[in-house]
Amino acid sequence: MSLVADAETPTLELRTAAYAVPVFAPRADAPVPVQRGSFPLRVNLRHGGSVDVVLRWQILGVQEAPLLIVLGGISAHRQLAANALDASEGWWPQQVRRGGALDPFTFRLLSIDWIGADGAVDTAIDPDDQAQALATLLEHLQITHVAACIGASYGAMVGQHLAKRLGARLGHLVVLNAAHRPHPFASAWRAIQRRIVRLGAEHEAAHEAVALARQLAVLSYRTPNEFAARFTDKVALDGGVARCAAEPYLDAQGERFANRFAGTAFLRLSESIDLHDIDPADVPVPVTVFAARSDQIVPVEDVRAFAVAVPLLHRYHEIESVFGHDSFLKEDAQVQAVLIDALAGCGGAA
Repeated sequence: MSLVADAETPTLELRTAAYAVPVFAPRADAPVPVQRGSFPLRVNLRHGGSVDVVLRWQILGVQEAPLLIVLGGISAHRQLAANALDASEGWWPQQVRRGGALDPFTFRLLSIDWIGADGAVDTAIDPDDQAQALATLLEHLQITHVAACIGASYGAMVGQHLAKRLGARLGHLVVLNAAHRPHPFASAWRAIQRRIVRLGAEHEAAHEAVALARQLAVLSYRTPNEFAARFTDKVALDGGVARCAAEPYLDAQGERFANRFAGTAFLRLSESIDLHDIDPADVPVPVTVFAARSDQIVPVEDVRAFAVAVPLLHRYHEIESVFGHDSFLKEDAQVQAVLIDALAGCGGAA
């Protein structure tokens, strides 16, 4: 892992003090404590109007621990890891585990299902609308202080807006694989995906269109180098049709996503990424930033620009990874080190 030590990256310095984080010692066989709820609220949308939604949330961890908010990409949800209420592994079990960077016996971990993920909101959703809903949820849960918000991809965009809203009530923001605005090339890539979904809906092929759009998205999340190493078989004819070695993988990714996401949900959350826009100077809390040089949809130059511009940079981490934008999901050891470094400065109960 590189900590901005070469001439090609900006010089970014440590500007925050460190505090001890309490560690709780449960029995080795103790289940992960969990709370779940559904919170009805009205969100005043940034781009006009308001909408009544139900925000589904989950908290993992012991009551006395510092509270962290953990947010992932548009396909992420409140299930971070297996727990007493849900045995499914969740979307980030590599980090959310006993002994992991996000240990639920060291921290309380708040996560949500995104507004719009259920397909019930068919209007423009800004990342700040998600942040507004989160801030309202914190008030509802009587949480007055958040030790840190860890956001990856879309979740890091929402985290920036949440930091602006919470100010001193948020101790630290971790931004993984995101900048302060979308890159035009990535926005064009997503626009094509949305056109595919709309075309499918017009021709009674909504499920197939969402699956195909997701396949295109997966290509943008990964890298040519990974595919070159992983899919080495030559293109072959199958029933007179040329098939490449990556097609079964892409088919599986698309089908799994389409089984969970309606077209409306995909369209509105994809749009939400492209509506992201914030002045880094408006992020008033200590920030840790992580980037992968191979990221095709969040170019490292944009992440560097964000890191240089935030008022309180804690640390900037930049790595080489064959996994591109998905490095926050795949580079377990390096991401864990980033999180441990960031959370060393997060103490005190919520």
